[in-house]
Amino acid sequence: MAKVELKKPVVEEISEKIKDAQAVVLVDHRGLTVAQDTELRKKLREEGVTYKVYKNTMMNFAFKGTDFEQLGDLLNGPSAMAVSTTDPAAPARVLYDFAKQAKALEIKGGVIEGKFYDAAAMTEIAEIPSKDVLLSKLLGSMQSPITNFARVIKQIAEKGGEEAPATEEAAPAETAEAPAAEEAASEAPAAE
Repeated sequence: MAKVELKKPVVEEISEKIKDAQAVVLVDHRGLTVAQDTELRKKLREEGVTYKVYKNTMMNFAFKGTDFEQLGDLLNGPSAMAVSTTDPAAPARVLYDFAKQAKALEIKGGVIEGKFYDAAAMTEIAEIPSKDVLLSKLLGSMQSPITNFARVIKQIAEKGGEEAPATEEAAPAETAEAPAAEEAASEAPAAE
């Protein structure tokens, strides 16, 4: 069997993975222990990210003609590819968090939603909270004023019976003062 025939299925496999990808991040995985690699793969799977080591030439062929062709300059040395089709920041976030404890893992860069980011930019992207976290923060901030308003209304309703007599007492006092002021005003012009 010719080498080209052996390489074609691998290139097709990579092409299939990146076809609907929102993000592809390349890492240098040299120096990771088997236990660390297993733990990394588990964390990536939990976030819906596929992770696999491919030969650089195979990735280069698969990236041709796609947004991910921009990664060609990073394809040197051992490379592993993390791909997400759902959350664009997930691969960067998981890899960055894992690289804090496993210093051997090095993020090379990636393409997120068609735009190339180097290793430094990937660090910034990794700090973006997940979509679920952002949605829960948004709902919390929207719900807080509504909850506070409901509490105030409830307190007013509970104290409603006590507040009503106090306002009724204030009203007659104001009306009693008003006629007295009118009488004083009517007497003043008569004196002139």
